[in-house]
Amino acid sequence: MPEALQSVTFLVYAAGACYVVGLLIINQIILRLLLMCGTAFYIVYYAYVADQPLWEAIYISAMIGCANMFGLFGLLARNSRLAIPRAHSDIYGRFPGLPPGDFRTLMRHAKRYRLDTQTKLTTQGAPMTRLFYTLSGDACVTKNNDSFVIAAGVFVGEIAYLTGKPASATTELSQGAEVLEWSSADLRRLSQKSSRFKMALNATLSVDMAQKVARSVAPIDVQAP
Repeated sequence: MPEALQSVTFLVYAAGACYVVGLLIINQIILRLLLMCGTAFYIVYYAYVADQPLWEAIYISAMIGCANMFGLFGLLARNSRLAIPRAHSDIYGRFPGLPPGDFRTLMRHAKRYRLDTQTKLTTQGAPMTRLFYTLSGDACVTKNNDSFVIAAGVFVGEIAYLTGKPASATTELSQGAEVLEWSSADLRRLSQKSSRFKMALNATLSVDMAQKVARSVAPIDVQAP
């Protein structure tokens, strides 16, 4: 093997190692960084492996690298707190696990307001076209003639949104309460356009439902015999 070729062969192994390690890592940002390193090694290899640079391979590798960089910038922007809308920065902490970019998308389609009077948000058995989130004020929930109160900080209508079925309970919110409101149709369109947003939103709704179930189960005092 010519000495010149021997000196650049290690670049192929380095590039392959970056690709293999990257594909074994779940973190998308680290994965893309490793793939970019691997692509850079391949470009250098193609430039020196022959008497003349392998321009076709270099061009294709550069295109792959640019596409990867574009995706990396998108991931960084999605996870950057700079993506959080200033008007809603005070409530971002109420949506744990929702990346800033997806939170921005969610808030872009939200209507935020205070109730002038006591308002019925859902009616048991009635079709649901809206999804709500209570920012303040207690919600009175009635289901099959049983009533209970839920403190602020919960979604209302999430089961109907996820299942496409009518409301499972009647929910009334007190005067002066602050709420977020979304069109269910808008959220479904967004979810169809972006599977990433759909997964993030569904995960947030699932956490909310799990917390409701946990709060509804009374603790049991166990006494030692």
